[in-house]
Amino acid sequence: MMSAALLTGTPLTGRVAVVSGASSGMGAVTAERLAELGATVVVLARRKERLDSLVKNIEAAGGTALALAVDVTDRAAVQTAADQVAERFGKADLVFNNAGVQLISGIEELKVDDWQRQIDLNITGLMNVIAAFLPHLTESAAQGKAADLINTSSIAATRILAKFSIYSGTKAYISHLTRLLRVELGPKMVRVATIEPGMVDTELPDHVTDPDASRLMADLIHDIDVLQSADIAETVAFMAAVPRHVNLTEITILPTAQAI
Repeated sequence: MMSAALLTGTPLTGRVAVVSGASSGMGAVTAERLAELGATVVVLARRKERLDSLVKNIEAAGGTALALAVDVTDRAAVQTAADQVAERFGKADLVFNNAGVQLISGIEELKVDDWQRQIDLNITGLMNVIAAFLPHLTESAAQGKAADLINTSSIAATRILAKFSIYSGTKAYISHLTRLLRVELGPKMVRVATIEPGMVDTELPDHVTDPDASRLMADLIHDIDVLQSADIAETVAFMAAVPRHVNLTEITILPTAQAI
């Protein structure tokens, strides 16, 4: 398989990047890639031991990183993290708002706890990160720097799949929210974007207990050359590396062979 790395040099030197959902998968690999390209990276997630390991890897490769164990559903904790970032490195100018969970079930199963968990993390957690770091982004933009808010959505935001209703609903919220935020923040030179990946080989499907959904995902991974976290990482890095006046606003990333 060809390497996903296309960018060269250190085009993100001087940037302060915050990555939520950074303990595994797309978040962890994106954090490593942003650091490799010159950014100072702050990684947020609940699993501190994984974050510490990630920071060690980044530092061993010559990068600069800080781990902050944070549950993004805790608004006060996210705000404290934002204050720590500002004190340590200055204001963040790149936020990859990536924390999320996927729990699939038929609506008539009434798995209301799963519904609530997805709403709490995928929507409320996303909003808490925006609330805490948006002042960083607007101040960075006002100083003439590039400023990026990149939210992780999914192709589930637009695909109609049985049993995906709550998860898809949370992702549709993210995609449309991003379009609306651009109306307010674009004129302030804050770039707002969403990525909508298809099937990525991460641990996210491991949380899926519904047999139909599990089979759908397992078959995709088995049958086609699905996306890797590095593919997402390179896309996020490219979105942040383009000139300040260019906003790649909504990028759908699919495995070439994925038809659903």
